[in-house]
Amino acid sequence: MLTIRCPYCGERTHTEFTFMGDASKTRPADDAPEAAWFDHVFLRDNKRGPLREIWQHNLGCRGFVVIERDLVTHAIAAAGPLPEAAS
Repeated sequence: MLTIRCPYCGERTHTEFTFMGDASKTRPADDAPEAAWFDHVFLRDNKRGPLREIWQHNLGCRGFVVIERDLVTHAIAAAGPLPEAAS
């Protein structure tokens, strides 16, 4: 079981959170071609090692948290609030 540190509520189990996606993907511009949107919405890399992810604390404060998690060991190296510019 993963333990995620919510910056607002403290440590909680992952069952209180919902995975929202890869925090390292950049959203295309609104007028980007359809191919760019297809890549953004449907294509994912199958990465090994550390990855920045967005999680929402659904059963708590409902805030968004960015964590850096190793996809091999599931160890969480860092957690913090979602920056305003990314939301």
